[in-house]
Amino acid sequence: MTTVGDAEDTPHYHGHRERLRSRFREAGEAALADYELLELVLFRSIPRRDVKALAKELIRRFGSFAEVLAAPPSRLAEVEGIGDSVVTDLKIVEAAARRITRGAVAKRPLLSSWNAVIDYCRTAMAFADKEHFRVLFLDKRNGLIADELQQTGTVDHTPVYPREVVKRALELSATAIILVHNHPSGDPTPSSADIKMTRTIGEIAEPLGVLVHDHIIVGRDGHASFRGLGLLE
Repeated sequence: MTTVGDAEDTPHYHGHRERLRSRFREAGEAALADYELLELVLFRSIPRRDVKALAKELIRRFGSFAEVLAAPPSRLAEVEGIGDSVVTDLKIVEAAARRITRGAVAKRPLLSSWNAVIDYCRTAMAFADKEHFRVLFLDKRNGLIADELQQTGTVDHTPVYPREVVKRALELSATAIILVHNHPSGDPTPSSADIKMTRTIGEIAEPLGVLVHDHIIVGRDGHASFRGLGLLE
């Protein structure tokens, strides 16, 4: 039984939290705006304060729920009200999302689950603030042997060493590879340097029995597939 005193002691945001949780349980994440889903995460990190304004500020500053999760810890910490425990909790959610999407591609032929491959690549890299270059190594059945981050660069460049990429494919007995990198600018359109680098890797790999199946570029604004664009034969 709730007494008048109990009601007065109940924080003003308690009802809002319960309503938001209830809407999530009944209608799922699609019924919530990005800032509301972020509130649900922050409820656990900050249990005794209204976090609606903080959630909205994070979305305003970084752009979306996904971009908040992917933001560097140092930039998250610049936001007033964000301490180490909140940063850690956000990074745990980001790691969970990566594990889920990676699990969707880990035990099945990648070429028959292409949407899952794209989802994984976008989750892993699309919102990073620096360029990352990774390679997915495939066996003769197009199963995933390994997923390795090869290089991390600057905001608009990552050094790639074609012979090292092919050497690693041979070490893993891979028969095909998928190249993946991100454009922090958000635009996934391949640059002339991207095209040249991909062709160089293909020219080295093909005589050794390794196929460059695709090169995927991901960004906030979507993704680009070299094979889909006709840039790979």
